[in-house]
Amino acid sequence: MRKKQRLGAAVVGLAVAGVSLLATGSASSHGYTDQPISRQKLCANGTVSGCGDIQWEPQSVEGPKGFPAGGPPDGAICAGGNSRFAELDDPRGGTGWPTTKLTGGQSYTFRWQFTARHATTDFRYYLTKQGWNPAQKLTRAALDTQPFLIVPYGGKQPPGTLSHQGVIPSGRSGRHVVVAVWTIADTGNAFYACSDVQL
Repeated sequence: MRKKQRLGAAVVGLAVAGVSLLATGSASSHGYTDQPISRQKLCANGTVSGCGDIQWEPQSVEGPKGFPAGGPPDGAICAGGNSRFAELDDPRGGTGWPTTKLTGGQSYTFRWQFTARHATTDFRYYLTKQGWNPAQKLTRAALDTQPFLIVPYGGKQPPGTLSHQGVIPSGRSGRHVVVAVWTIADTGNAFYACSDVQL
């Protein structure tokens, strides 16, 4: 009789844990950028090989929110601090990731694709500084700490696809990285996407 009671309690405990995980939203809220195309999307569509698990889960680059004061550690920003997707942090010799051609000082459409929608605080975009080293893993020191674009979202859920306009900062040339951050309103997490661009 006691064995049955213990087994029943364990099953109930697992059920409660599963419901708690679903209630946090972290298991169901996912998205990535495809304009400019992100590293995870390049892996998912087969343009880049040697990507590991991210090729199957481009929408899953989730890490702590609060960037740049908090969030993923330096050297793991593009993977959201998630070791399963560490390939996204590999600079590939500084020239290995395909780039999207952009022009500083001009408006550009940024687009997110969502496989599951979630209450959203905002979207923020950061750009590397002139003179940063593309052969090294991305750090906060390589980025402007102020986002060049903030799109507040007031806790609403985005549609399946969301686009918004932003002006690319001028005064830069060569290879750069745009770090896009989708901040979730009701969890402690955000989603991260790195896009390599040529200015």
